[in-house]
Amino acid sequence: MLDEKMKLDHLRQMREYRSSLMKKPQLRNLFLELTLRCNERCMHCGSYCGEVQSEELTVEQYRTFLQQVKEDMTTKGKMLDITGGEPLLRKEFFDILGAAHELGFAWGMTSNATLIDDSVARDLKRVGMGTISVSIDGLEETHDAFRRTPGGYKKAMNGIESLIRVGSFDHVQVTTVVTHQNIGQLDELFKIFNEMDIDSWRVINMEPMGRAKQHPELILTKEDYQTLFEFIRNKRIAGEPVTYGCSHYLGMEYEREVRDWYFLCTAGLYTASICANGDIIACLDIERRPEFVQGNILRDRFSDVWENKFQIFRRDLADDNEVCSKCDQKDFCHGDAYHSWDFDNNRPQLCFKDILF
Repeated sequence: MLDEKMKLDHLRQMREYRSSLMKKPQLRNLFLELTLRCNERCMHCGSYCGEVQSEELTVEQYRTFLQQVKEDMTTKGKMLDITGGEPLLRKEFFDILGAAHELGFAWGMTSNATLIDDSVARDLKRVGMGTISVSIDGLEETHDAFRRTPGGYKKAMNGIESLIRVGSFDHVQVTTVVTHQNIGQLDELFKIFNEMDIDSWRVINMEPMGRAKQHPELILTKEDYQTLFEFIRNKRIAGEPVTYGCSHYLGMEYEREVRDWYFLCTAGLYTASICANGDIIACLDIERRPEFVQGNILRDRFSDVWENKFQIFRRDLADDNEVCSKCDQKDFCHGDAYHSWDFDNNRPQLCFKDILF
């Protein structure tokens, strides 16, 4: 565990670094939401995915867009993050990612893995997939109920095994959304994943967004959060590849203890996203509001949008709230993550002050 003085020094450096990014952002992660369609209907989905109608760009529209990004910004240091919905439901999936691979983009994907078998895994390897994060949200009965998909757990675990069997991917990760219902299953889940040849286990809390707002009984309690972060910290002390997600400022006690570095909401600083209809936004987890749409790739050059817009994300949310603006952690938290901010009432929906510190 790092001492407080060193953490404070690091956090002050992060504050200055964030200030420099607001003036000169660096695109590192470009999310492509290929579809809003999904074969699961998860209780926490922020995008209300499922059996829905979804506007979808064509292969040629993606190819043109990615060619422009390469010409204007190069592919160096940039990662395409492929998501949905369930991205593998796009019948042109391999055409789109084949084009991205030919253009020299590195890419990874988030998936429920229910559509992955050995043949699909080989095709993913063929078109250059480097990383994948697969969702497993509890033991079998809990996972299937949470994702409202009978048989989903077995299909997802078989998908992971196919990815491992085909091999040669840079990183195969499992992500678990922790709720008040499944937090007691963490130890058993760890035993299961520890016996598999995955590269890391990402453990995150259920966020107060999307469908999750319809299920307040699943939101973690103060005691649950304390249990969650102690679990992650203890596993990391033991050298296990368990990590918390990128979200939320956790205070002096847990910053740098449960993930590799310190909190930084990268929306509009490192991260931009292309919605299924071509809209250009920051992070796909942020509430979909008209004022957050910065353009559309069918009519705007992405590099121009990245350089000249996104100002709504290159600022401190804390300045909009009286309590946050006077908080002694403001310089390190900045109002926390954009995706968990209540923009109607200008306040954070989740703040770890008084929960963890």
